[in-house]
Amino acid sequence: MLLLQELSELLQAEDPEERQTITGVNWENYEALLNDLGDSLQYRVTYLDGVIELVSPSRRHEIRKTVIGSLLESYFQEKRIRYFPLGSTTFRKQAKRGGVEPDESYCIGVEKEIPDLAIEVIVTSGGIDKLEVYKRLGVTEVWFFQNNQFAVYNLRGESYQLVSKSELLPNLNLTILAQYVVADDPLDAAIAFREKIREIAD
Repeated sequence: MLLLQELSELLQAEDPEERQTITGVNWENYEALLNDLGDSLQYRVTYLDGVIELVSPSRRHEIRKTVIGSLLESYFQEKRIRYFPLGSTTFRKQAKRGGVEPDESYCIGVEKEIPDLAIEVIVTSGGIDKLEVYKRLGVTEVWFFQNNQFAVYNLRGESYQLVSKSELLPNLNLTILAQYVVADDPLDAAIAFREKIREIAD
């Protein structure tokens, strides 16, 4: 197992979003790494079947994920949908040999141990199959934001299916949401998005 200092050196690169994969890691070492990292926002850690992936998020990644969360919470508030934001909390199950830290995550209706919705912003592709991790954890729906659009996967039985719209939030137009996510000014986008939600409701 690489030490935290060595991992930090590996992830120092010109591209601020860098990923490192380490194989042959047992659950105890995964837990130890999480403990060492604490509440650090420097890395996102994913674990699946003895493989750890660490990602150092880029500025663009963090902007996108924060704006998505802000706009989605505006939607919840405007529609009076009860929600519990869990952010990038580490969700893991030793028996399932999987753990993940979403970019954003939410319980809808009531608070639960595992979120109903997880959101991933994809800047660079590759790495661990996060859908497999989310499946093992039992997350109902996963959104991937990539190339300025959302792809939605809904858990049906033992597998995820790509669906045309969110089944948790069927009245939310994700094409419209995506337009505001990539807007130049987050404040203007937030104001305009709230107005759009009200306009659609009328």
